[in-house]
Amino acid sequence: MDWAEQLHCAITVCDNEGTVIYMNERSRQTFNKGGETMVGKNLFPCHKERSQQMIRHMMESDTTNCYTITKNGVRKMIFQSPWKVDGQVKGMVEISIILPDEMPHYDR
Repeated sequence: MDWAEQLHCAITVCDNEGTVIYMNERSRQTFNKGGETMVGKNLFPCHKERSQQMIRHMMESDTTNCYTITKNGVRKMIFQSPWKVDGQVKGMVEISIILPDEMPHYDR
C-alpha cells in the first residue's frame, strides 16, 4: 500500500478478527502509544462494547459508517467500510480526514 503511506489522512486496516494489518504514516502518528505500533494487535480492546458491536455488524452485513468528530479542537470525518477480496469481506478500513473550518459544498 505504498500509495497510501503519505496521504494527508489516517488509514487503518484490520482483518475479520480485528487484528490491525496496516497503518499508514498518519495513522501510526495518531495512534502511537508510547512508540508502540498497533500493527499486529487487536483493535477491539481499544473500543467500547457499542463500537465493537458496530464494527462486527459492519463486517457481517457489509455496511459502512460515516460520521464527524472534534478531538483536541480538530474536526475530522471518519469513514469506516469493509474491504473485500473476491466479494468476501476480509476486514475493515477506517479513513480519518481532517476537515477545514470552512469547506465548500457543491450540488451537482
